[in-house]
Amino acid sequence: MEKFETVVIGAGPSGCFSSIFAKEKGRKVALIEKNKIIGKKIFLTGNGRCNLTNLNSLDDFIKNYRNGKFLINAFSRFLNTDLINFFEENGLKLKVERGKRVYPLSDNAGDVVKTLRKIIDRRNITLFLKSPVKNIEKEKEFFLVETDKHKILTEKVVIATGGKSFPDTGSDGDGYKWAKKFGHKIYGPFPALCGIEISEKEIVRQWQGVTLKNVEIKACLNNKIIGEEFGEVLFTHYGISGPAVLNLSGDVSENLKKGEITVSINFKPALNYEKLNKRLVREFSANPNKEIKNIFKNLLPKRIINQFLNYCSISGEKKANQITKNERKILVSRLFSFSLTVEKVRNFFDSMVTRGGVYVNEINPKTMESKIVKNLYFAGEIIDFDGKTGGYNLQACFSTGYIAGISQ
Repeated sequence: MEKFETVVIGAGPSGCFSSIFAKEKGRKVALIEKNKIIGKKIFLTGNGRCNLTNLNSLDDFIKNYRNGKFLINAFSRFLNTDLINFFEENGLKLKVERGKRVYPLSDNAGDVVKTLRKIIDRRNITLFLKSPVKNIEKEKEFFLVETDKHKILTEKVVIATGGKSFPDTGSDGDGYKWAKKFGHKIYGPFPALCGIEISEKEIVRQWQGVTLKNVEIKACLNNKIIGEEFGEVLFTHYGISGPAVLNLSGDVSENLKKGEITVSINFKPALNYEKLNKRLVREFSANPNKEIKNIFKNLLPKRIINQFLNYCSISGEKKANQITKNERKILVSRLFSFSLTVEKVRNFFDSMVTRGGVYVNEINPKTMESKIVKNLYFAGEIIDFDGKTGGYNLQACFSTGYIAGISQ
């Protein structure tokens, strides 16, 4: 039987950081990973480029998370500039792009993984690869961690196994099993940062490939708003995607079984009703004999006009001088609120992160230690928080991993 002072389960971003900083505290550390390489999921982040973090302030960071208050302490002690310094001091050059997003200069997520592996090797952290954990027991003051090949006795355990998103990378939810075994409750889990499937298949078919920029999208459960986002919406073969939809998807996902959910698109969020109505009046007055479908080329992408007008029950061949006042009101109303019915969200194989996990009120935010079991820690996506796109989720993994590591 092998003995260590700290065992970290899961070699994703949070697990790597937990082991690195526990080792820095002078601990004898083992890092256990079921895959044959560390950081397998990192290769998928940022479309293979790895959006590590962004340069927003602490206050702006917190606003972009569900359960963000839990992360305040971790972010106060290790945030974006700390992460940037860590990687650059270890030889990985970084760059800042639009939206203050930080990427490797090489645009290669693999370089992030290589850097982490180099640090792990340099610090002589014992790394067990291809070693899925089969069982964890607590015996008095020690934990017994068993894999196919090893029995390990340790004083402290960090569970950093991720959630359920992209399960092919190893984050298949097995960490929840260990958390439950030690008395923790699990919220969800639900897919998040994923596409939303829409019931109106004809609209989806006609609009596939269309991108709407600078629009507002809201999700409603039984006509009550449960989330809203501003930005880009992309129509796909199944429904809608794009940054604004991805950020909204978690709110939809966790409410799917509670009733009917609709999403509505505001095509003109920069205008109010009066201004948009006046614009239509001007357009119609200037082009009285022009077909309405041609006038709308100034208002909407060409490919969506026919379906939009059908939705309004107005013929696209109708001339501007034939549009009634009531029809104009309908057009204005639908430009502000084009409603679609949610069928479901994409599954965990197509979701970037997981909503849900170990309840945050059962974890000490200052140390990441369980409030239920002494010397048991959690880090990363296994905890019930999730952020928007833009480097937020990786930063949270690194920060909670750092706190778990220095708390050993």
